[in-house]
Amino acid sequence: MSPASAVAGHPFRLVLSTIKTMFAAHVFWEYGYSWGPTAGASMLPTFDIQGDYALVDKRYRLGRNIAVGDLVNYRIPIFKNSEGVKRVIGMPGDYVLVNSPDAPGDMMIQVPKGHCWIVGDNLEFSRDSRHFGPVPLGLIEGKVVAKPMPWSSRQIFRNALVKPEDEGRGANGKDQP
Repeated sequence: MSPASAVAGHPFRLVLSTIKTMFAAHVFWEYGYSWGPTAGASMLPTFDIQGDYALVDKRYRLGRNIAVGDLVNYRIPIFKNSEGVKRVIGMPGDYVLVNSPDAPGDMMIQVPKGHCWIVGDNLEFSRDSRHFGPVPLGLIEGKVVAKPMPWSSRQIFRNALVKPEDEGRGANGKDQP
């Protein structure tokens, strides 16, 4: 008897197998990796306006071990049930320029504890921390680690500001819980 016919012959086994598969998929999607489409001009040239996908590593959820220079997937604080992708330019305690470098005024603020400062790569077309302020680390869904699609422009993202031996460590260079 083949394995498929053995499972099909016992409805309870089929239901149990389906539940196990769904549970494993849920755990993987919530705590492992997820991926989805990106849209908009705010992250040009890293991501095109449409048609690109981002692979998100959920081990960095809640801002765990992210550092300046990382790309993050986050829940947008001013729009309910919306997510975005931006680059981290400030961690708790860092001083950041509030306005774009070419904008009038040069106000700086210190990123508060438990927050980060994020901006889009295409500053002119990005709604980011310059508009809604520091983002609570609790809104970070994960770190964007790759652009798997489209196949012709796939790439893995590495933070050039972090030494390879410090990868996975937080802004202070120490492992975080």
